[in-house]
Amino acid sequence: MTRQDLASLIRNIPDFPIPGIQFKDITTLIGNGQAFSEVIDRLHERYQNQQIDAVVGIESRGFIFSAPLAYRLGVGLVPIRKPGKLPAATYQIEYQLEYGTNRLEIHRDAFQPGARVLVIDDLLATGGTIAAACDLIEMAGGQVAELAFVIELTFLNGRERLRERPVFSLIQF
Repeated sequence: MTRQDLASLIRNIPDFPIPGIQFKDITTLIGNGQAFSEVIDRLHERYQNQQIDAVVGIESRGFIFSAPLAYRLGVGLVPIRKPGKLPAATYQIEYQLEYGTNRLEIHRDAFQPGARVLVIDDLLATGGTIAAACDLIEMAGGQVAELAFVIELTFLNGRERLRERPVFSLIQF
């Protein structure tokens, strides 16, 4: 499958979750076994020969891609979650959303010091969530090797916010 084939499987939902937003629905992509496998295969091909010590998935759709990729790479999976979902001691960060704030957490003992971490999420929009995730990873002793996304909304310029970090996206809109 080509990138264009994969992109064609992403459904656009107008006015969700609020009016004016064009939501990129990945359920049609991950519901297609061949397409889902292709996404994981492409990510695996990119990272299989790189020094990656752990894969981080961002709650919740990042888990869909991070778990099979961590498995394929033979490394551990570290979740970054919403508050109150992790049972042990955590680092927490609050970050700005378009309308208000949100919080994320990671276990304090998530990494060995200096671990090279690949961060996976489904979509890069403005970069706020992923920037907060990077701060958490560094608080926990990890080093961000690369940020990987299945989808990038280029018109929102999320890469600009992350300019000092390597960013990869499979599909751009």
